[in-house]
Amino acid sequence: MSRVALVVDSTAYIPQKYLDQHKISVAPQVLIWGNETFADGVDILPTEFYSRLKTAKVMPSTSQVTPQYFHKLFGKLTDEGYEVLAVLISEKLSGTIASAIQAKEMLPGAPIEIVDSYTTAMAMGYVVLEVARIAENGASLAECKALAEKARQNVGVVFCVDTLEFLYRGGRIGGGSRLLGTALNIKPILEVTGGKVEAVERVRTRKKSIARMLELVEERIAGRTPVRLATLHANVADEAQELLSLAGQRYGAVEQIFSDVSPVIGTHAGPGTLGLAFMAGI
Repeated sequence: MSRVALVVDSTAYIPQKYLDQHKISVAPQVLIWGNETFADGVDILPTEFYSRLKTAKVMPSTSQVTPQYFHKLFGKLTDEGYEVLAVLISEKLSGTIASAIQAKEMLPGAPIEIVDSYTTAMAMGYVVLEVARIAENGASLAECKALAEKARQNVGVVFCVDTLEFLYRGGRIGGGSRLLGTALNIKPILEVTGGKVEAVERVRTRKKSIARMLELVEERIAGRTPVRLATLHANVADEAQELLSLAGQRYGAVEQIFSDVSPVIGTHAGPGTLGLAFMAGI
């Protein structure tokens, strides 16, 4: 029987019970805050991160998982007799895949495959969970990779932010886009598409942005079934729980996962970010 180990980076922020259940390894991204360095989701968790962000005089920055970390993780798994499939954040959003490729090159001949998810958050998480299920049933590394490449075409992320300032600072959007959300209580709606964060619409008021987000996700799902949903939220748990309940009923979701935004993603999206990740038709 094939033994395939799954690796994902921390921006998926898959809840711990699923990581434990499917024995998924997480490579933590890096949060840099002044003179301190934190492993994303390990040394600093969302609650602490957003509490500290409120009063911070120095803003945090981020860096991708190092090649050395991937080398150590890949080496450990292959030494244990596993083949490795790493499903990682879009290379248009992070240098994580480049780090993983460097690590693979340091292990010539090792059975390691790397897949660009073209996305992040639980959209990437659902790709990994889908692959984990067939790996547990003995699927080969090639079969697992093929499913990951198919599944990534069936996921999406739609979210709204309180301000575009954090995405602008992190270089994820241009200066012109930043101006879209600066006046009249405009709440920008964005999505991860084609591996990048793209502005979708500008909506006035938080309530209207949430209603429109539900409509947009329904459009993206386009009647496909089954539907799996997950939240992404930056310190707005109550709103996220309500959104997940509404969306789950509206789309007849077969699975719902309540997930935070990791500190590294929160650095770029900013507090108050709220959204839905989905997988449909697979």
